Amino acid sequence: MRADRLGHGLRLKVGLCLLLLVLAPARGASPGEAAIASAHPLATEAGFEVLRAGGNAFDAAVAVSAALAVVEPSSSGLGGGGFFLLRHADGRSGFLDARETSPAGARAELFLAADGRLDREKALNSALAAGIPGLPAALEHLAREHGRLPLSRSLAPAIRLAREGFAVDEKYRHLAQARLAVLRRDPEAARIFLEHGEVPKGGWVLRQPELSVVLERLASEGAGFFYRGAFAERMASEVRRLGGIWTAQDLASYRLREREPLLIRREGAVILTAPPPSAGGVALATGLAILERFRWRELSPTDRVHLLAETWRRVFRDRAAHLGDPDFVPVPLDLLSDPAYGAGLAASIRLDRASQSAWLPGGGEPVEGSDTTHFSIIDAEGNIAAVTQTINLPFGAGIVVPGTGILLNNEMDDFALAEGQGNAYGLVGTSPNAPAPGKRMVSSMTPTIVITGERTAALGTPGGSRIVSMVMLAVLDVLEGRSAAEVAARPRVHHQFLPDVLIAEEGAIEEPMLAELRRRGHRVAVESRRWGNLQIAIWDRSVGRLEAASDPRWAAEGAARVETVTDAEVKR
Repeated sequence: MRADRLGHGLRLKVGLCLLLLVLAPARGASPGEAAIASAHPLATEAGFEVLRAGGNAFDAAVAVSAALAVVEPSSSGLGGGGFFLLRHADGRSGFLDARETSPAGARAELFLAADGRLDREKALNSALAAGIPGLPAALEHLAREHGRLPLSRSLAPAIRLAREGFAVDEKYRHLAQARLAVLRRDPEAARIFLEHGEVPKGGWVLRQPELSVVLERLASEGAGFFYRGAFAERMASEVRRLGGIWTAQDLASYRLREREPLLIRREGAVILTAPPPSAGGVALATGLAILERFRWRELSPTDRVHLLAETWRRVFRDRAAHLGDPDFVPVPLDLLSDPAYGAGLAASIRLDRASQSAWLPGGGEPVEGSDTTHFSIIDAEGNIAAVTQTINLPFGAGIVVPGTGILLNNEMDDFALAEGQGNAYGLVGTSPNAPAPGKRMVSSMTPTIVITGERTAALGTPGGSRIVSMVMLAVLDVLEGRSAAEVAARPRVHHQFLPDVLIAEEGAIEEPMLAELRRRGHRVAVESRRWGNLQIAIWDRSVGRLEAASDPRWAAEGAARVETVTDAEVKR
């Protein structure tokens, strides 16, 4: 096994460790400041509060993650999961897989209607749609194994926000409107997240006292209470009463997975990204290998968009055919990440003509929901956390477990629940991603760290299947030397094999390019809405400067900041 391949085994781990140590900043080098970019200014402030108390990037990650679970209930929560990509200042790296798992009783036929078709309501808007959460386990592990502060200190801001409340913003109101009918169905969800059954007015204060109690128990007792004992039994009982299939044993059996980050070397840079059950990291590895064969930097803007569409067409086909939980199915990482494999895919691409997805073998792409959240942190010592977390669709299944304030996710829809039948997005899943007891569903979440000769960037975004294309675009922009603000703001394009359409944000493709792409055979759709919520932090080591930027598509003033934390503040 070559050390530049993605995969597992001792030789890869040793090669990865040595390579990162070589690329670690010189002895004594550190940013001197801290950068946090998250989806909400209150979550960013929670992270800085913990840094000022003497915490490192990983303590701050606990604070930001938990705060987002409170102030962005549409996107994540204790009832969901996530991926935590970590890099210590000395070059050590790690990946915490806190993805949700399938209850033991889950079977594909439970999600089918009488006619044998997939029942969208069961898969999305019922307690049956909820996987076993992983976020509580991740927060405890992160604090214990990587942080410096007690878990109770890092959770304090989130506890305070849940208890005292905060004024909801326009994003909250927008997403509550999108899921209004579902939230109204559940008495607890309607009571907590709506104002007399309606979308709250601007400035309405959301208080979550039940959730604050759960967070307080997590702070004082650790995650054990959530997964074992009376609380877990009550959770499972309530979920069954609501129509789900959780058991106390499902919760007790949940295990956080520590995995090796995937390693990609391109253009003299090292890229650390998410391994399976993320499909994004593998897609990034294969995609960059394809682009490299075409001398990406020398192409015209039109050729670049054309080549991106052809590249994504192929990597999304591979996701559908090969990706699943590596603890359950063999994932051919060595094959998919081999530069020779990328070269073979590149050989099937013409720059003057679009191919068609129907020509490529394989099924469709199982896609998860579009509402997720990401944050990026670089602390004053050079520790880095890139974290993407989710409950799937906005407000998950729209159901709150009574007495807990915890929203159930609807991640079961990320499995291939009906072979050959479309999911919520009209797309088709395949057998490697079929549900099984304790199995993790495939995800597009792709937290990523890019290390070049002069700069280090931490980045990621929500966006369902579009996460893959957005992260690849961001990585290419970082490699080209763009600033954090430029990377976050750049217009986006996307293709995902099926449906066979190249999608673009307004302003991403000018009319002459649009005409040329259509002449080459692309079906192009320009959307008025914008997608994603990229959060990026960049450390320019050549000049000792930090940058942080939040996606301007959601006006979240103060959500990305750089701040100096004084020596007096960090004394413990």
